[in-house]
This record gives sequence, C-alpha cells and structure tokens, in this order.
Amino acid sequence: MTYTTAALLGVAATVLLDLVVLRTRLLLRKAFWVSYAIVVFFQLVTNGVLTGRGIVFYEGDVITGSSSSAGQTPPLLGDGRVVFAPLEDLLFGFALVVQTLAWWVWWGRRLSR
Repeated sequence: MTYTTAALLGVAATVLLDLVVLRTRLLLRKAFWVSYAIVVFFQLVTNGVLTGRGIVFYEGDVITGSSSSAGQTPPLLGDGRVVFAPLEDLLFGFALVVQTLAWWVWWGRRLSR
C-alpha cells in the first residue's frame, strides 16, 4: 500500500468516524475549522523544517510527486508538495487531529453522564 492510499483511507475512515460512528460532528463546526487552521500552520512549519533540511525524505513511488533522496532538497511547492512535505502528510495530520478530538469529545460525553 502506498503512502497516498493509506492517507486517503485514513481521511475517509476519520470522516466516517466523526460523522457516523461517534456522531461528534466536529467537521460541521466552524470552531473546529478555525482551530484546525492554526494546527495546519504549525504542521507546515514542522514538516517544512524536517523535509526541507533533509531530516526526513520520501520515496517517489509511494507518494504523490517525485522522490527526495538524502542530500537533495525537495521543492517548496508543487510536485505534490506543500512547504517541502508531501501532500499526504497534511492528510495524515488531518486524520490524526480529527480522530484525537472526536474521541476526546465522545469519551467526555460518556464520562459526564
């Protein structure tokens, strides 16, 4: 399975979890999207440092775009990248943030009863 496929499956599972399974409906709230914009900013900064400096690199056959081998700086934008990091990193970040918050809200509702 490629990183792209795993990221897309992760986002789909997360949306279903939020809207159908746990019914927290965070994705329908304006407050979530405002907060998420802040999270994405810092995710891009972190990913930019890690991938732009060559600390982390990806094989081109498992991501959107081409590879970045050790010692080679990937493009800042384009070729499937945003601030040096593959687009898939943003998708995984989205899934991780939403699932963390959705489970937090769900467990909070259960424990407050």
